Amino acid sequence: MAINQAPDGAPALDPVTVEVIRRRLVAIADEVDVNITRTAFSPYIYEYKDYAVGIVDHAGDLICQCTAAMPVFVADVMRAAVRDGLDIYGADDLNPGDIVINNYAGVIGQHLNNMAMYTPIHVVDTLIGFMVVVMHWIDVGGRDVGSTSKFATDIFQEGIQFRTVKLRARGEPVREIYRIVEHNTRFPVEMMGDINSQIGGCLMGRDEVTVLAQRYGVATFRAALTTIWDQSEAAARAAIRAIPDGIYTAEAVLDDDGLNPGSLPCRVTVTVAGDEMTVDLSALPREVNAPMNCGRYGGGETVSRLAFRYLILPEGDANEGTFRPLRLVLPEGTIVSARPTAPMGSYNSALPTLIDLVIRALGPALPDRVAGGHYGTFATLAFAGRRPDSGAFWQCHDSGFGGWGALLGQDGPGPFRTMCHGDTRMIPVEVHEATYPFLIEGYGLRTDSGGAGEFRGGLGLTRRYLMLAPTRMSTRFERTQCPAWGMHGGHDGAPGNVTIEAADGTTRTALKDSVQLAAGDRVRIETGGGGGFGDPRRRARDKVREDVEKGYVSLATARTIYRLDD
Repeated sequence: MAINQAPDGAPALDPVTVEVIRRRLVAIADEVDVNITRTAFSPYIYEYKDYAVGIVDHAGDLICQCTAAMPVFVADVMRAAVRDGLDIYGADDLNPGDIVINNYAGVIGQHLNNMAMYTPIHVVDTLIGFMVVVMHWIDVGGRDVGSTSKFATDIFQEGIQFRTVKLRARGEPVREIYRIVEHNTRFPVEMMGDINSQIGGCLMGRDEVTVLAQRYGVATFRAALTTIWDQSEAAARAAIRAIPDGIYTAEAVLDDDGLNPGSLPCRVTVTVAGDEMTVDLSALPREVNAPMNCGRYGGGETVSRLAFRYLILPEGDANEGTFRPLRLVLPEGTIVSARPTAPMGSYNSALPTLIDLVIRALGPALPDRVAGGHYGTFATLAFAGRRPDSGAFWQCHDSGFGGWGALLGQDGPGPFRTMCHGDTRMIPVEVHEATYPFLIEGYGLRTDSGGAGEFRGGLGLTRRYLMLAPTRMSTRFERTQCPAWGMHGGHDGAPGNVTIEAADGTTRTALKDSVQLAAGDRVRIETGGGGGFGDPRRRARDKVREDVEKGYVSLATARTIYRLDD
C-alpha cells in the first residue's frame, strides 16, 4: 500500500475540527485500554495493567497514547517498533489485516516480556498510521519462570525473541508463529488469552481511527496532526524558555547490578539554552553482565522523555511535537544504551532513579517546582513454583508502591508506583489469595518512612506474606544506598527492605536475590518513602500532631526531628 502524501494546499483547519480530532484520538486509545482490561486472562494485565496503548502515524511518530498508559512503554518503544517494521517490510508490505510483533532487544531495548504489537491503519489505499499495543507477556521462555532471571548474563538466557514478524498476515493467523509462541511459554492458556486481548485492541483501535479519518478525509486528518504537533512543540518551547539558561548536574548511586559487588555511580547533565533542552547521559555506568541493562529506545530515550514530561510539561497530551525541543546525548554501551546481546531481564532497575536524577539536576533552576526524590524502585517481588495438586507452573508478580517527594507547599503523595508506571494498580489481596498458594497477613502504611520536612515526604508500605507451599522468590529492590533525597533542608525518605522470616525463626535480608522458600516461611517487604522539603522544624505543629495521630509519624520522631515539644 502506498503512503500518499496530503496534497499541497490542504484546507485550513478551524480550531474546533482540530480539537475534535485530537480528543477523539485519545478517546480511541482509552477505549482500547478499557477493552484490554475487560478481556485479558492474567491478573498482570487485567488488574495490574502492565501494557500501553498508542497511535502513531505512517512514519512511526507518536500521535497519542491512552491516558492510563504505562509511560515506560509509550515514550519511545512504540516508535522504534513501528520504524523497524517499516525498515524490514516497507510500507508496501504492511497490508490491511497484518498484525506484527516485536520484542527484539536491539529495538525495544527492554526485557523480552515486553512485546510491541501493531497493525497498519489504511483509508482505501493510503497508510495513515498504526495502532500499537505494548504488553508484558507473562512468560517467553528462558531459564527461569517468568523469563526475568537474576542470573542471566546475556539476552539469550532470558527467552525467545521475535524481531518484526507477522502474527497475522492479511487477517489470517500465521500458524507457524502461533506454534512458536505457544510452545515457548510455561503458561500457554493465560498468555494466549492475553495475546488475543492485545490483538483485539489493535483491531478495535484500527477500525475506530479509520472511521475518524474517513469522516474528515485524509488531507484534513493529516493537517490536524501537523497542527496538534506544532501546538505541543510551541508549548514545550515556551516552558523551556521559562527556565534560566545554564548547565545543571546531579549525581546519585545505584546499589549494585545484582550479581557483582559495588555500587554504580551515576551523573546526569541537563543543559538549557533558549527554547531547547539537552539531557546528557554519557556519564552513566557502562553496561554490565547482569540483567539490569536496557537499550537506547527502551532506556535512555525513555528516561529523557519521561523526566521532561514530569517536570517541564506535565499537562496536556504527549505526542511527537512535545519532544521536538528535547535533545539526548547518549553513547552506545551504557546501562541505558546497551548492546542487543546484553541481559535485560531487570531493565527497569535504573530508570526511576535516572528520571528522578534529571529532575533533581534542575532543582537550582526551579526551586519552587522540584520535589524531593521519590522512592525510585520497582520493588519487584516475584513468586513462582508448581501447584501442589496438579504440578502445573504458577507465578505471581507483585511490586511495591512507595512514597513520592514533597515540594513547596505540599506533602509528598503516595503510596504510588514509580515515575515509570503511570496509572498501574495493585492486584487486590483477594485475587492473590484466590489464585496463588500464599496468604497476605498484613498490609499498611509504613510509619516514619516519609522524609521529615516542613512538607513531609510520602509514605511507603509494609506487607507480610505467608507461604503455603514451596515457592521460589525473586526480588529486585533498589535505592537502599541512595534513598529518596530531601530538598532545601528536608530529610531523605527511608529506604526499602525485604526480610525473610523462616519457619525456624531465622531471618535474612533479600534485596536482589532469588531464594527458595518453604511452606510456613514469611516475607516482609517495606517500601521506601519520599524525600521531605524544607526544615522539619518549620512544619506546622497541628500537622505534626495529625501525622502522629494517623500513624504517619511516630511520637519519637515528632519529638526528636520535628521538635514537637519545643
